[in-house]
Amino acid sequence: MKRYGILLYGLFGYLVGLGTLLYLVFWVYPWSWMPTTLDGGQPRSDPLFAFAVDVALILLFGLQHSWMVRPGFKRRFERWVPYGARRATYTLISSLFLGLILLFWQPLPGVIWNVAEGSPGWWIATLLYFFGWGVAVIATFQIDHFGLLGLHQAWRAWRALPDPEPQFQERGFYRWVRHPIQAGTLLGLWATPLMTTGHLLFALGFTLYILIGLHYEERDLLRTLGEAYADYRRRVPMLLPRLWNPKNS
Repeated sequence: MKRYGILLYGLFGYLVGLGTLLYLVFWVYPWSWMPTTLDGGQPRSDPLFAFAVDVALILLFGLQHSWMVRPGFKRRFERWVPYGARRATYTLISSLFLGLILLFWQPLPGVIWNVAEGSPGWWIATLLYFFGWGVAVIATFQIDHFGLLGLHQAWRAWRALPDPEPQFQERGFYRWVRHPIQAGTLLGLWATPLMTTGHLLFALGFTLYILIGLHYEERDLLRTLGEAYADYRRRVPMLLPRLWNPKNS
């Protein structure tokens, strides 16, 4: 019965995490059919207060992620939470803090740029938006999409399968950049025909969070995968692909 409970918990965490991330993808673009967007709405409070609220929301999200991957927290977390439910729990908590941003983000006055709909600039920004998020989504399937959101671990616990050894694989977008999920996310955040002050704050905050997170992730990958990842890091850039593939040169 416990194994079935973990499987259902993992499925619930996966659906909540996927739904929250999908909403975020559409929320950062000024779609007219969305109930709320990052660039929509009129300022509802004093700009300084709105700015403070938005910064606090970004900091809360970043601190939650940073705190939950610290070795001290992970040791206590793994002692109390079974293997099959760990990633799903992380996904649910992350979805909660991301949901706080989606619910309580405060519009800020000011527009940095606003490209007319249907113009060449609008099409370029929109195509880059789709391309960026498309790369991010496809890249999750090139490693372990279901494992990233906790469903794979719950399924393995249900089947009573052992935790697999970490393996290094270089395929798909990972032949061109080491972190295509984050690269696609950054492109999706910045490629917009409407850049409001609030959008700029959000994009800057998450860019800083991603860069800091990648610093620690790279350190962990080097410790886990050793020389294989060190060689990979020497050959493949982090976020911006080269104009040629060194393997074919």
